Amino acid sequence: MKKIILTGGGTAGHVTPNLALIPALQKKGYDIHYIGSYEGIEKKLIQNAGIPYDGISSGKLRRYFDLKNFSDPFRVIKGYKEALALIKNYQPDVVFSKGGFVAVPVVLAAKHYKVPVIIHESDMTPGLANKICIPSAAKICCNFPETLSCLPKEKAVLTGSPIRKELLEGSRQAGLEYAGLSSNRPVLLIIGGSLGSVTVNKAVRKILPELLKSFQVVHICGKGNLDRTLQSLKGYVQYEYVDAPLKHLFAAADLMISRAGANSICEILALRKPNILIPLSAQASRGDQILNARSFAKQGFSCVLEEEHLSDATLLKAVRETYQNRNSYISKMETSSLHNAVDSIVQMIDDLA
Repeated sequence: MKKIILTGGGTAGHVTPNLALIPALQKKGYDIHYIGSYEGIEKKLIQNAGIPYDGISSGKLRRYFDLKNFSDPFRVIKGYKEALALIKNYQPDVVFSKGGFVAVPVVLAAKHYKVPVIIHESDMTPGLANKICIPSAAKICCNFPETLSCLPKEKAVLTGSPIRKELLEGSRQAGLEYAGLSSNRPVLLIIGGSLGSVTVNKAVRKILPELLKSFQVVHICGKGNLDRTLQSLKGYVQYEYVDAPLKHLFAAADLMISRAGANSICEILALRKPNILIPLSAQASRGDQILNARSFAKQGFSCVLEEEHLSDATLLKAVRETYQNRNSYISKMETSSLHNAVDSIVQMIDDLA
């Protein structure tokens, strides 16, 4: 039986692509083990999937001054020693890393034992953790054509992001029934990321009276972000978080508004949903969402509205124009070859294993 170690953590975006790979790897007969942080978000997600899990010490590597910069290197060193012991004991044939700082000790430990490593970079430009891991990788998967120029030519492969198969199996009728909506008006679905987005939430709620003249609105607003004063508003449904029924809400959506996290937009692409992307501003991030969104706009997959230009008028205009031109966006998305990432990556894993 072939053995694989999956790693990655810190945010759900570093875990969900691994979760998407697991059923295909199991079908191929792989013995799967996961290495993450002691108590990160990845621990619960992976254990819920029934995969053996080991936690290691991890520390963040920062480009800015922080007192933790003095202690975190020792955590990384401890994590490296723990990863060495786990890999020596488990003896995997291959390691697949989705990134995040917890993955760095695992990738370096795999290199020490000459275990081939595949890493996946979701964003347009590699983050610091993946930059450290790139020299140790045999192959580097990415989502955007532009990313290929940032990676060693002999290692880089444009695969897209692994998408959970169940997301593609939703029922429009089940989604409408879950949200209590009718089938005779289009549905606008708003998702602000796993924690929600205060900026997007406020912008959408300010124009609800206009939106509801043409759309039914399903708003996944993030934990603690429900607006109780809007509970009785006809045609508007809000949730803090949606798990299993999300695939049905996706199927019911005629138009989407989303942040531009790499995994989210790859799911939108796979679902062929006309969309408006509002990337996280450069002031609040390293600017990766802006680059992601611009790439999708350049390829004709998305309408992009950057936060600096977000207003009642610009958001309403974007909604109306994107819906009016929805067939053009769908046609462009249908030409994309990045819809089979699970099969491509599992084949790559097979070749290296």
